[in-house]
Amino acid sequence: MISSRDNPRVKRWAKLVQDARARREEGRVVVEGPHLIEEALRAGVEPMALLVSESALERDEVWKLVGKREAIVLKDRVFKALADAETPQGIAAEIAIPRIEGKGDCVFLEGVQDPANVGAILRTAAAFGIGEVVLDRACADPWAPKVLRAGMGGHFKLAMRQVSELADAVESFAGSTLCTVSSAGKALPEVAFEGRLGWIFGAEGQGVTHTLAARARERVRIPMQPGNESLNVAAAAAICLYEAFTRKK
Repeated sequence: MISSRDNPRVKRWAKLVQDARARREEGRVVVEGPHLIEEALRAGVEPMALLVSESALERDEVWKLVGKREAIVLKDRVFKALADAETPQGIAAEIAIPRIEGKGDCVFLEGVQDPANVGAILRTAAAFGIGEVVLDRACADPWAPKVLRAGMGGHFKLAMRQVSELADAVESFAGSTLCTVSSAGKALPEVAFEGRLGWIFGAEGQGVTHTLAARARERVRIPMQPGNESLNVAAAAAICLYEAFTRKK
């Protein structure tokens, strides 16, 4: 049992939780909680280290996840030092960031900084059959703890990459690109969804920049009651992806 926060392994796991650069450099991430670990296992991602708090050993759901795997037990106060959630769930796992091949429709995210929004979009993208998500560097790190929690396991169904030049990724996309705008675009019900689609969603507040919007094949607006200017980016993404999913089937 690990009983000290100064343990080198504990410090490393805590850094993976807190530091996006460390995650990128090592290609590793710590996922916390039974649900995310179950989703990782379901996707064939085996833990490199399974971390369990001392008190969590009393819970059946934890034992079911541990199974025949070797678990590293940490004192509760030590586990809390590397947990991001306000109420730690007592189990976490270090995993290799999965490398999934990007297929089918794609989502491009520009400057979406709120981790909850990024996670919600990833969850929605996975639910509606998107194969790949490309984010620019201004977006929240897709493997940050808050994004992981909001994504609810969607991470393990998507090819994801974060790029320095999103415009280049959009330009090289082999399909039709659609940019969401608040006005002057074609109404969503009137859009023909044909072939491979690349959806572009922009930052909270300002939306997609004019430079990136100019590269899209089509500008799309969501019809709304007069007097409403725009929607939250995660809500807009959910409406667009659902519409395309139901009409392309």
